[in-house]
Amino acid sequence: METKVQVEMTAEQAEAFKQFQEKQAKEEAAKKRKEDREAYAQLVDSEVEAAIPELRSLSEQMLAVKRKVYENFGEVINIKSNVLKMTKDTQRTHTFTHSNGKMRLTLGYNCIDDYRDTVNDGIAIVKQYIESLATDTKSKELVATILQLLSRDGTGNLKASRVLQLRKLADKSDNDQFKEGVQIIEEAYQPSLTKQFIRAEWKDEHNKWHIIPLSVTDVEQTETKQEANEDNDNQGTQGGTV
Repeated sequence: METKVQVEMTAEQAEAFKQFQEKQAKEEAAKKRKEDREAYAQLVDSEVEAAIPELRSLSEQMLAVKRKVYENFGEVINIKSNVLKMTKDTQRTHTFTHSNGKMRLTLGYNCIDDYRDTVNDGIAIVKQYIESLATDTKSKELVATILQLLSRDGTGNLKASRVLQLRKLADKSDNDQFKEGVQIIEEAYQPSLTKQFIRAEWKDEHNKWHIIPLSVTDVEQTETKQEANEDNDNQGTQGGTV
């Protein structure tokens, strides 16, 4: 049994003892926080060391599968070009659908719109013509709308889709200057091919297409959506049964 001893102190001694206890408590708390930080750092190191080799292995497997798919479909694309009388180098994506209509694969390159310097000459010609049409308030508003098609994106390039809209307007205008400017812009188009991609899809029993997730981020999002759909289905089933 613990024996309690009563000690008499002066006010000064009691205050000094109180300060000593507070100091000791602070030191112990600081020591505990340091130990917690060290334990956290060790936990991080341990989990990172465990995760990185697995993720590297996954990345290598995905790269190997990607190479195999492209190698296997290389001959398919060659045959496609011969059968359909197409120049394969001008087509940036190829979609292949199984005869049963339940599986689909798309191979290709991501593309960034880019232009040679001569695009500026074409833009100047088009602007000169368009601005000449601004004769009153109504036509000025129309001109401003058309000029928006010549606005550049964040990388300083024109959008190819907007150039297509300009081409339609030029064909309707019957103006040689307008057509020439748009043609110069089109001829200056020099897209940059970036990364190769594979898009794989399958169709369920309800004839709905599903994209097969091929990245860690996509897998997480897909699982979350599937879980949400399952929860909704379960709620609907529970609410509709007796």
